[in-house]
Amino acid sequence: MRTLWFEQALLPDGWRSSVRFHIDAGRFVTIETGVAMAAGDERHHVAVPGTPNLHSHAFQRLMAGFAEVRSGPAGDDFWSWRELMYRLVGAISPDDLTVIAAMAFAEMLESGFTRVGEFHYLHQQPDGQPYDDPGEMAAALAAAAEQTGIGLTLLPVFYAHAGFGGLPPNAGQRRFVTDIDSFSHLHAASVRAVSSLPDAVVGIAPHSLRAVTPDELAALIAMAGDRPIHLHIAEQIKEVDDCLAWSGQRPVEWLLDRFPVDQRWCLVHATHVTQAECRALAKRGAVVGLCPITEANLGDGVFPAADFIAEGGVFGVGSDSNVRIDLAEELRLLEYGQRLTLRQRTVLAAPDRSNGRVLFDGALSGGSTALAGGAVLGTGQQADLVELAPIAIDAGDRALDHWIFATGRVENVWRAGAKVVTGGRHYAHAAIAARFEAVARRLLS
Repeated sequence: MRTLWFEQALLPDGWRSSVRFHIDAGRFVTIETGVAMAAGDERHHVAVPGTPNLHSHAFQRLMAGFAEVRSGPAGDDFWSWRELMYRLVGAISPDDLTVIAAMAFAEMLESGFTRVGEFHYLHQQPDGQPYDDPGEMAAALAAAAEQTGIGLTLLPVFYAHAGFGGLPPNAGQRRFVTDIDSFSHLHAASVRAVSSLPDAVVGIAPHSLRAVTPDELAALIAMAGDRPIHLHIAEQIKEVDDCLAWSGQRPVEWLLDRFPVDQRWCLVHATHVTQAECRALAKRGAVVGLCPITEANLGDGVFPAADFIAEGGVFGVGSDSNVRIDLAEELRLLEYGQRLTLRQRTVLAAPDRSNGRVLFDGALSGGSTALAGGAVLGTGQQADLVELAPIAIDAGDRALDHWIFATGRVENVWRAGAKVVTGGRHYAHAAIAARFEAVARRLLS
């Protein structure tokens, strides 16, 4: 049993002052509000629930900051960046993946993310042949989650084609490719790979409409059952144009017309959507997974979040390529993208809630839905909480505003009751970083 006392905490029914959390076996056993600190309590400042990171490709943390040189006279875009990524993936072993993912997961916890949705498509050996255990690379990710303490929603990816209409995959995609039968075995192996993690979730992830045929997508939806379903969609203008050329419809329009998209679904990026598509997505209750740092880094464009939220749409945020892992910056850039596009301030604020509160509530709610797991500061719930730095005035929503738009600093993080971040640093950061540096030197040299 341990007791944490906070000056303020964001509980399900709003901000409360002088809050005592009694934690046992990783869960909140009682929560008291408006009470004085008692002898033996640990004193802290502002507590908020841990936030889900709904979209990550952990292995791409290795190339963070190393794709900023122009590749040719025509300039760079998402597609040239993708070719660089394909060249990198051929060298990563299961042991390497554990090291790389542990670095990413530790930085996520330091940022205030307490669960990650790992969109995992690095399945096969470098030559494209399957491992003896099809869950080999999934087990590497599970090991990284266990080492760092982060919650894991594993999203094994089905990837069979290089373009709309079932085009054959190219050589750079050989580590990703499966068919329906082999994916079924891979998914079962992934479930086994994470079985030692007490709160792991395994969903299913058709990579994109480019990478699956309609029949394959139907089979995957049936396989998913009530599990989360994640899908990249409408990230790039070229993708929209190619889908129009293939089907006569835009990607989101095509998907919604043909499949039972609902709250199980997380549509990642959805950058290039119309107002009618925003309205339809909101009506279906699907989560839109926004990754503002990666979308800016890759030159994707800006999702019309103001329109989507006005329609009642549900969103969450993810670190995607992990070029920079910073929850506050994801939320800040989400708002700033709207400001730059619309040339206004405080775009996403509501009459009764500040910008920071709208952004935080949205990321928490949407991320929890998308990953089938999230943090709630309530009795009986798992103790996943984050302490923000103190501010000079009364906290409440101002603490969220100050964190997102000014400091970006997280003080401490508890995951399942265990303190995994102290003073902004993961307890194993030094050892994890040393292993990561050794792998990076070897693979990037």
